[in-house]
Amino acid sequence: MNLLSLLQAGMTESAINPVKDFLSSLMDSVGQWVPSIIGALFALIIGLWIIGMIMKAIKKAFNKADIDSSLKPFLITLISFGLKLLLFISIAQIIGIPMASFAVLLGGIGVAIGAAFNGSLGHLASGIMILLFKPFKVGDLIESDGELGFVKEISVFVTVLETFQNKTSIIPNNTIMSNKIINYSVKGNLRVDMPFGIRYEGDIKKAKEIVMDVLKNDSNVLQNPAPRVAVNNLGENGVELLALPYSTPDDYWDVYWDTRQKIVEALGAAGYEAPLPQRVVTMKNS
Repeated sequence: MNLLSLLQAGMTESAINPVKDFLSSLMDSVGQWVPSIIGALFALIIGLWIIGMIMKAIKKAFNKADIDSSLKPFLITLISFGLKLLLFISIAQIIGIPMASFAVLLGGIGVAIGAAFNGSLGHLASGIMILLFKPFKVGDLIESDGELGFVKEISVFVTVLETFQNKTSIIPNNTIMSNKIINYSVKGNLRVDMPFGIRYEGDIKKAKEIVMDVLKNDSNVLQNPAPRVAVNNLGENGVELLALPYSTPDDYWDVYWDTRQKIVEALGAAGYEAPLPQRVVTMKNS
């Protein structure tokens, strides 16, 4: 019995010892890591607060400096990302992660993110191309991907347009660069083509004078380049004239709608009628 009891006690002790060693090792590790983790969390909170203050200062400096408004959102995003990356590297060192291991981990994460956001990287590259080649800038009136509007922001991945219907259109940069871009603001003015017609028996010279008088007295119509009125076509029912005023991009629709109405009213007041469809019928007596 004594021998059996000794064997049982020895087996019990041999089974418990590894558990004791594991728990002891675990407690030692926790004791070593807890201060580092607490310090890392404290550094993270303080670091993010400092980065927020730095970014506010940078934004104020950008607003005061003569920096292209198209570059501001892009640079702010880039600087913020760089500062946060440096912060996370510093926190990794506080925790005790070796830089070699951290670099391998960062590389793996980068590959994974690159695979997951392959399209987004294309938008990023397109955003850089937009800022480098400047096919348009903030404030320009552009048309792309079927959208017409003023450029409000060029960010890392998207371009924001405000349409004439007061809608906000967000277009991926890659979509813009892969489509045709029409920039209406490069020249600083736009020609508004407005066709109108008079009957064949109407006085063409007088009609042109009436329309020119409207264009010269309209505050939204630019006088340089000078507006013009020309005969555009001899239609089936009348003479088609074409008013060719110029306007700024901001006043384009005011000229398109309001000036057109003024022309119609002025011609109507002068006795001109619209060239409605008409037929000449010849009767022959048998």
